[in-house]
Amino acid sequence: MMKEPGHMYFRPVTGCLLLALLLILLHQPVAASSPTDDLSPVTAAAMKLVQFCIEPKNGLDEQAVATLVDHVLSSKQDREYALPTSLECTGAYYEFDTKIAFPRFIEYSYNPLIPAVITRPSSLRYSSWTAPRGETQTLPNSWKPAAPAGVPIVIQSMQHESDTPDLNSGVYHEYDLKRTLILLNHKGHQVMVSVSKQINTSNVGKKGIILGNDSDWNYYYSGQPGTPMTGLGWVKSYIYDYFSIGVYVDTAPPMVRTGVFQWLRAGWTGINFVKPSHILGGLKRFARDSKLILESPRLPAPNQMISTYQLLSNMPAADLIKKYAALQQAQRSLAIQLGKISKSDGEEQLSFANTPKEQMVEELMLEYLKTTLGRDSRGIP
Repeated sequence: MMKEPGHMYFRPVTGCLLLALLLILLHQPVAASSPTDDLSPVTAAAMKLVQFCIEPKNGLDEQAVATLVDHVLSSKQDREYALPTSLECTGAYYEFDTKIAFPRFIEYSYNPLIPAVITRPSSLRYSSWTAPRGETQTLPNSWKPAAPAGVPIVIQSMQHESDTPDLNSGVYHEYDLKRTLILLNHKGHQVMVSVSKQINTSNVGKKGIILGNDSDWNYYYSGQPGTPMTGLGWVKSYIYDYFSIGVYVDTAPPMVRTGVFQWLRAGWTGINFVKPSHILGGLKRFARDSKLILESPRLPAPNQMISTYQLLSNMPAADLIKKYAALQQAQRSLAIQLGKISKSDGEEQLSFANTPKEQMVEELMLEYLKTTLGRDSRGIP
């Protein structure tokens, strides 16, 4: 999925405390404003693709796809702005360019043997395709360019994901998504459209910590439920709904233009406290790291990435757990060193017997990425 929202979660309060909190939120400056032109055709097209993701039997509306691609390619005064509220969700749009050839972008971003965390390290902890046998389509090992005037290539599946600690609260969640990928040729441009729609409410938010600078990609995951708010302690928060359309277009010189239409509803007791500025914060976080990685001259070739992924995936379970446990202990030690958790918390015994294999592999792949890019890795070589 493309799941890169700037989640900000809040907790239940009563009486004057709730009123005070609402007044503060309402008087915060909004970082995103809608463009002056009418966005209704664009948002209507986006919702048609979301509905197709939910129920593919309705058929793909190719005109809706064309409307979104044309919008991404169009000249704009602003490349970030609020979108109209849809399905009770707050929306925002963000656009950026990455200096990379389209085929190479696809190789890294939509390869079943290169985890999504490689291109979204500050957005995803891990992501796995999870639909039951017979109800999902796997990603191809090699994508062929879409032919001009040809039928779009459509792949649909489901994913289970966990995000990274939020920039504001440190909370992280797990959730399930329906996914639709559409590869097509639009007016001579190769285009990938990625549609995501959350299924049901996420699990309760858990306490996480960004260790040092967010761009260092070091995170501590406590496993303990709760979301912090100053003066109010810990409360339960959820992602109630989320849907997103990422449009990736081949442009010249070798460059990929990305436009993301994203909506989010999150908070507590059913109340949505998400602002467009929160979503844009998450999208900028995603764009920052995606560009840094894909434009890096030190980025390993796809076959090197695949070899490392297969090596970890085929490792005996006991060896994989040992390697993963060393990584978690290193992250916990860093959290103690930075004064984020107490030494007594660091003495708690950890068990990873029930940790999904894909989660362990993807977190270790992130450490491999750090090493190849010349960054400090907390993992074990």
